[in-house]
Amino acid sequence: MYICLEGIDGSGKSTQILLLEKWLNDYGYEVLRIFEPTDSATGKLIREILKDPRATEDNFQKTLALLFAADRMVLMDTIRAAEESGKAVISDRCFYSSIAYQNPQSVSDSNQKQDSDTSWLYELNKFVKKPDIVILLDLDVEKAISRCDGNDSFENKAFLEKIRNRYLELARTNDFFVINANNGVNKVHEDIKKVISPKIGRCI
Repeated sequence: MYICLEGIDGSGKSTQILLLEKWLNDYGYEVLRIFEPTDSATGKLIREILKDPRATEDNFQKTLALLFAADRMVLMDTIRAAEESGKAVISDRCFYSSIAYQNPQSVSDSNQKQDSDTSWLYELNKFVKKPDIVILLDLDVEKAISRCDGNDSFENKAFLEKIRNRYLELARTNDFFVINANNGVNKVHEDIKKVISPKIGRCI
C-alpha cells in the first residue's frame, strides 16, 4: 500500500505522517516513510533552489520540474521493494506536487490562461509509480503561512493561493481524499484514519 499526503507548505503533512506511521505500526504494519525532495545530491540541489527569491518564476519552476522528476526516480526501486516485502509506504509529496507547483500558467498572473497544458509534466513523470491513496490536507493559506518558517520562496500568500486552487482541481479530477487541515491535529488524524481504515480492513 502506497499512501501519499499532499498539500501546500504548512499544511501539516510531516506531523500527520508520523501519527499515521504510529497508528499503522500499532496494527502490525511495517512502514517506510519517504519524502520529496530526497536526501540525494539532486534533492539537496532542489532544496537550495527553493531558497532562491526567483524560485516562483516560470523558468525556475520548469527547472525544478525536471529536477524533481529525476529525484523522484531515485525512490522507485525503494517503493517497489517495500511493497513487495509487505510494508506500507507513506510519502510526503509525490509527482502530484509537480503538477500543482511546477505548472507555470497555473501560478502566473491571473489574467493569463488558467487551464494550462500539464501534459509535459505527466510525460516527464510517466515512469513514476502512482500512489494507491492520495490524501490532500487542505488548509487556508493565511494559516499555512503562519506555520512556515519563511526559508522558502514558495511561502507567500499569492503563490500559495494559486497552488491551493490547483491542488483542489487535482483532487476533483484524480479522486483524492480531501481533509480539512484547518482542524486540530487530533481531528485531522482521526479523519485520515477514516480514509485508511477500510483499505486495511479495520473499523474505527
